[in-house]
Amino acid sequence: MKKLLIALMAATICWQVNAAESTWLTDLPKAEAQAKAENKIVLMDFTGSDWCHWCQKFKKEVLNSPEFLDYAAKNVVLVEVDFPHSKDQADALKKANAALKGQYSIDGYPTLVVLDKDGKEIGRQVGYSEGGPQAFIAKLEGFKK
Repeated sequence: MKKLLIALMAATICWQVNAAESTWLTDLPKAEAQAKAENKIVLMDFTGSDWCHWCQKFKKEVLNSPEFLDYAAKNVVLVEVDFPHSKDQADALKKANAALKGQYSIDGYPTLVVLDKDGKEIGRQVGYSEGGPQAFIAKLEGFKK
């Protein structure tokens, strides 16, 4: 019983460390520099985190799943471009997010835009997509080809 408890505690710690490594950035230039240095893709999540039902559903079912977080830690630099209704945001972040929304012609939420390590758009998903983390990871891998 003691060994089982220790194993469960170790697994929890590993998952928490992995989740911490998959931190969402809010600064695209910083994310692009990191992606270039680490030879990763960039995933921008254009979201309404506190009001968009489909954004919240996709984040819960896919983006926060242990399977996706493990994949992202090795392959993706994550960028959240949020347009909240109730959460406070710094004016500079609001301005930067509005500029990105215009630059990438975002018309609805969620929209996920994928950039290669050089900042070139290689894929996009508009709206919620079923299939869980496996389907989304397969889509990202397809964009990389």
